[in-house]
Amino acid sequence: MEDFSALLKAEFAPFGLLSDEQLSLLERHYQLLLRWNQRINLTRITDIDDAVKYHYCESLYLARSLPSRPFSVVDVGSGAGFPGIPVAVYRPDCTVDLVEAHQRKAVFLSEAVRELGLSNARVIAARAEDVSERYDWMISRAVRPDEVIGLPLAKRVSILGGMGERLPWGKERALFHVER
Repeated sequence: MEDFSALLKAEFAPFGLLSDEQLSLLERHYQLLLRWNQRINLTRITDIDDAVKYHYCESLYLARSLPSRPFSVVDVGSGAGFPGIPVAVYRPDCTVDLVEAHQRKAVFLSEAVRELGLSNARVIAARAEDVSERYDWMISRAVRPDEVIGLPLAKRVSILGGMGERLPWGKERALFHVER
């Protein structure tokens, strides 16, 4: 198997540097994702090259686009942990809540947070509509943008989707920010 850390480091290098610890944590998440994906459908993207680009680099790109001060983040529909886990790894100064309504995916996220030792991340196994906390930023990737924007969880929203600031890793991929 190709070296995940070397691929990720090279692919993300034009946008930021990742420490050896960050690379190790993200590689451990990828290995855990592959194991769990054999039992439950977490993602259809498991090829190492595609996973590095579309799961990790996109999520890290979102993380680096957020303000450079500590704040609270909620990842709506976190699923396999994107973009929330890479955000928590890249931005240890921020707290990241991973909201996932599907119980089996929430169990995966809980194991990932525990195994990676992410003290700045926690899992909320609930529908986003049922979360009463408020955050500085709301992020999402796998949920329809109009559904996310309608949630009252935060005034600032960053979504990885099909419109907005073009991402380097796909013709149809973009990052957009909304401030309400």
